[in-house]
Amino acid sequence: MTIRATNQPRARVIPLRPFPTPGPAPAREPLWRDLVGDVLRRERLSQERTLKDVADAARISMAYLSEVERGRKEASSEVLAAAARALGLSLADVLALAQGELIRLSGAGSRSTGRHGRPAGPLGTVRLAA
Repeated sequence: MTIRATNQPRARVIPLRPFPTPGPAPAREPLWRDLVGDVLRRERLSQERTLKDVADAARISMAYLSEVERGRKEASSEVLAAAARALGLSLADVLALAQGELIRLSGAGSRSTGRHGRPAGPLGTVRLAA
């Protein structure tokens, strides 16, 4: 079997990933599960309560609550509501505190427009639907 040379143009190779650009890496936007977990842990520690105490009161496992607090698990709204109640908070309280952290960390308050160039709302707030 012989290979014949043809006069056809060679196919252009397109890389699957763009070449890395030198310079600082873009800031990573915080994950919601990390923000909510931080809020739960901060509230628990401010009340000087143990992980076991809050997990028992919320009727969830201590290991799962620990993973939620560390941002390792994406908790359901039922689990978040139970943990919030165990801390004497409402689900809305926890979400509002996490929203404040998201705005602070991402700098969303400094943006004047949202998606499609529309105003982002009062003070660039993030709105959550239940």
